[in-house]
Amino acid sequence: MNRERERTGGSARSTVWGRIACGWAVSFAALHFYWGLGGDVGLGVSAGTLASERPLWFVVAGLWGVGGLCLLGGGLARLLTRSDLRRTPAALVRWVGWGVSAVLLTRGIGVEVLLLTGAAPVDASVSEEQRAWSLALWNPWFIAGGLAFGLATLRAGRNASAAPSPASHR
Repeated sequence: MNRERERTGGSARSTVWGRIACGWAVSFAALHFYWGLGGDVGLGVSAGTLASERPLWFVVAGLWGVGGLCLLGGGLARLLTRSDLRRTPAALVRWVGWGVSAVLLTRGIGVEVLLLTGAAPVDASVSEEQRAWSLALWNPWFIAGGLAFGLATLRAGRNASAAPSPASHR
């Protein structure tokens, strides 16, 4: 039944969000690795003075560390696209998928709301340019990633519950 669904394209529709989430995570990882190697396009409007000073902790944790976490997120997204998710610790994979989605959405929406409403005082070291880029690019980017991971996890849950158990193939 699964092979028939894959041939007819049913599986492709159910994995598209996982592929989008994977692409999102790998793109974000590549950007952080670029910055970690010394690239600066876009970093100044994102990290402000940290971008120009580049203390070791920032490069190791903020650039390379986040890049590594993004690659792990890409691996998670790939797991969410698997048709044999029942054979992996599916419940754990889905819980982590929901967690990643929640963190990304909270970060994106939360910072957007705080900046738009002025509910939190903005540090004097945060420039107007940083604020504008955060509102126009970075927060929507986090929201897009959160939605992609959420939809991939939702699809993975539906696929796992609809898939026949391994025992039914005998």
